[in-house]
Amino acid sequence: MRILGIDPGTINLGYGIVDGEEQVRLVHYGVLSFPPKTPIEERLHCLYTKLSEIIAKHKPDEVAIEEPFVGHNIRSALAIGRAQAVAILAAANQGLPVYYYSPAEVKQRVTNYGGSDKGQIQEMVRIQLGLSQPPPPSDAADALAVALCHNQQSRFNQWIADRS
Repeated sequence: MRILGIDPGTINLGYGIVDGEEQVRLVHYGVLSFPPKTPIEERLHCLYTKLSEIIAKHKPDEVAIEEPFVGHNIRSALAIGRAQAVAILAAANQGLPVYYYSPAEVKQRVTNYGGSDKGQIQEMVRIQLGLSQPPPPSDAADALAVALCHNQQSRFNQWIADRS
């Protein structure tokens, strides 16, 4: 199974693609970045276009997206929600199922601790994918963590289904 993980943002959107189920391997990762002064409609259009190209090129089976953390900054959460909606649309337009994970769920699945910091996430992504260095920048590592989280959840769901 090939999974595209997405860490949404309108300035920096991280994406990461992994293959496999038991033995997971890295396919590709990166960050789509835009200058903050770029109008939001232009950024969203570019996000959609580039995500559609990534999906067409790498042909994931499923897409996993991190849900925005609202916290105290409503404006930031709204921007992340816009990027999330664009990612959902890019996946839906290519007929892909989309799954959603909170930041705490991703941290719990990948590091075994829901309060992990960025450095811990990057290190666990490095270890789980057998990389010599953590994938830079943190947006890409976060997206790979979302993909790894979904892979683990899918394997668990399959294990439960097999037991029924």
